[in-house]
Amino acid sequence: MRLSKSLVAIAATTILFTGCAKNEEPARQALAAAEASLAEVRVDAAKFAPEELQVAEARLVKARENLAKEEYKDVLGDATQLSKETATLKEVVISKQTQVAAATHEWEALSEEVPKMVKAIEFRVDSLSGSKLPKDVNKEAFEAAKATLQSMKSMWAEASAAFNEGNAVAAADKARAVQAKGEEVIGQLAMSPV
Repeated sequence: MRLSKSLVAIAATTILFTGCAKNEEPARQALAAAEASLAEVRVDAAKFAPEELQVAEARLVKARENLAKEEYKDVLGDATQLSKETATLKEVVISKQTQVAAATHEWEALSEEVPKMVKAIEFRVDSLSGSKLPKDVNKEAFEAAKATLQSMKSMWAEASAAFNEGNAVAAADKARAVQAKGEEVIGQLAMSPV
C-alpha cells in the first residue's frame, strides 16, 4: 500500500514536471517573438511614445521574471499581452510620425509667410510712430497693435526654438498663433493683407 502511494506521488510529480516542461519551449518562443517585435519599435517609441514604451518594457521585465521562476503559463500570458501592447505602440508611433511630418510641412510654409508678415507690421508700426494716425486707425488700436507685435516676435522666437529642438508640432502650433495675431494686427492698423 505504501509503495503504491509513493508510486502515485512520483507519477503525479512526473506528470506535473512533464506538463511544465512541455510549456517551457512555447513560453520561451512566445517571449522571444514578443521581445523581437518590441525591439523593432523601441528606438522610435522612445522618441514618439516614451510612456507607452515604459508600460511595454515593464511587461517584458515581468515576463522574464516569470520565465526565471518557471511560471510558463504566466510567461505565455505576459508574451500575449506584450505583443498587444507592442502593436498598440507601433500604431501610436506611426500616428505621431505622421503628425510630426504634417507639422514639419506646415512649419516650412509658415516659416516663409509669418516673418514677412511680422516685418510688414513692424514697418507699418514704425511708419505710424511719431506721426498723425490715419483716420482708420485709432490710438487704442495702434497701441494694442504695438504690444501685440512684441508678443508676436517673442512667440516666433519660441516657435523657432521649438522647431530647432525637434518639436515640429509645438513649433507649428506657435507659428499658427503668431499668424492669427498678425491677421488681427493687420486689421487694427488698416493694412492690406500680407
